Amino acid sequence: QVYVLERGGGLVQTGGSLRLSCYAYGEVVSIGDVTWYRQAPGKQRDSIARMSSSGDTTYEESAKGRFAISRNNTKNTIYLEMNNLKPEDTGRYYCNAKIVPRGWGQISKDVWGQGVQVTVSS
Repeated sequence: QVYVLERGGGLVQTGGSLRLSCYAYGEVVSIGDVTWYRQAPGKQRDSIARMSSSGDTTYEESAKGRFAISRNNTKNTIYLEMNNLKPEDTGRYYCNAKIVPRGWGQISKDVWGQGVQVTVSS
């Protein structure tokens, strides 16, 4: 089995910063594409930032210039650095990773974490 665990959420004032982490553990062989999602109250879960296994990144429009996704493959950890936070960034943030578990060959498994809450006060 493979899992991801998000950490780093919390309450921050407008203009503040947070760094979220997504740690993959279990029988992890490799991690492919990773995406951070945000789900605001009463809204659908939207993609915020994505990083491919080769390091290519894409961002949702409102995240460009403020958020940065990165990864440390030796630690099986993906980060989301969030700066200049705004109240509209409030929501639950989820990590989704394509993970190849031991014994699965080249086939990856779509793994979601439980999410962490980020609240930005005005």
